[in-house]
Amino acid sequence: MATFVLIPGAGCDPWCWTFVVAELVRRGHDAIPVDLPCDDDSAGFEDYAAKAIATAGGRSDLVVAAHSLGGYTGALVAERLPLRLLVLLTAMIPSPGEPAGDWWTNTGYPATEWDVHRLFYNDVPPDLAAECESHGREQSGTPMNARWPLRSWPDTPTRFLLCRDDRFFPAAFMRQVVRDRLGIVPDEMPGGHMVMLSRPLELADRLIGFLD
Repeated sequence: MATFVLIPGAGCDPWCWTFVVAELVRRGHDAIPVDLPCDDDSAGFEDYAAKAIATAGGRSDLVVAAHSLGGYTGALVAERLPLRLLVLLTAMIPSPGEPAGDWWTNTGYPATEWDVHRLFYNDVPPDLAAECESHGREQSGTPMNARWPLRSWPDTPTRFLLCRDDRFFPAAFMRQVVRDRLGIVPDEMPGGHMVMLSRPLELADRLIGFLD
């Protein structure tokens, strides 16, 4: 049995992982979503990582799955805990010393018109999208300004799961980022940016499949 520590993206409540947690547990694993201090202006990524580590609570056989902005936190956790695996789920991949606020320019992110429903919820049923938004929280800008503290990528087995229908992090763009920053070929599945809501069963299958 593995323990999955699930790190949300920017301004997201742990609720977004509800359906994936249920599927992982149903398949015999432990699953714990992290309640990040994202709305605390005094908290940076070091504090986010500390909260994730505390959430893990000394458990073993750990898998961290980090979504979107959670990639910055997930890699810090991988540096500090002996993980079985780090899974980056359509996530930002930091470079040493890079502030998250610079990631967009540094990666050549394609500018797009900001529309939350089009970018995040394009394949999520409207009732689930509304429920997720009701759990939304403010995302402090504090973590965006500090340099990412690691000098290199953690020595932890890492997989990247790309979502082919993601309009926020388009597939072609992310394939290049993954090649440039991790030197690996990403795994791919259908689904948009909030794939944990639109395809929780398939996502749970993918996460468990990585254990092999």
